[in-house]
Amino acid sequence: MTEGTTSAAAEGADTLSRLEQEGEIAADYLEGLLDIADLDGDIDMDVEADRASVSIISDSKSGDLQKLVGRDGEVLEALQELTRLAVHRETGDRSRLMLDIAGYRAGKRAELSELGAKAAAEARSSGESVQLEPMTPFERKVVHDAVKAAGLRSESEGEEPERFVVVLPA
Repeated sequence: MTEGTTSAAAEGADTLSRLEQEGEIAADYLEGLLDIADLDGDIDMDVEADRASVSIISDSKSGDLQKLVGRDGEVLEALQELTRLAVHRETGDRSRLMLDIAGYRAGKRAELSELGAKAAAEARSSGESVQLEPMTPFERKVVHDAVKAAGLRSESEGEEPERFVVVLPA
């Protein structure tokens, strides 16, 4: 191995270690939250796309975890921000951690990928820009990725919370 390759490998290992630490801090914080709320859930940690990813899942069919998702994922978004703050408090570094509860984000990601692909197809066939409804940053990111995968470009326009994606024709 060359010196550059060794250095890059060490940096990658440091990043992975830092992201795993973020996941562990987040998991501890969320376990405490589940205990306080008297909710059952298992916590799964992973590292995806250079960010820590934490999921709360349940074997129970009761739907108790839906309380932590809220209407249109509003509670989930708030919990993600609180969890990121807890990680920041411990590490001193800004966290880009992603939180999923009861598979909500995974399902939403599939739905939004399909929306992005359809919007790209419409922009390609019509030759005109396609404007989508306002979305959260997470939702916009998924749509941008789907449009890029379809070979087109997209942009975000507007101000929060009314920021939306515009898919541009080729």
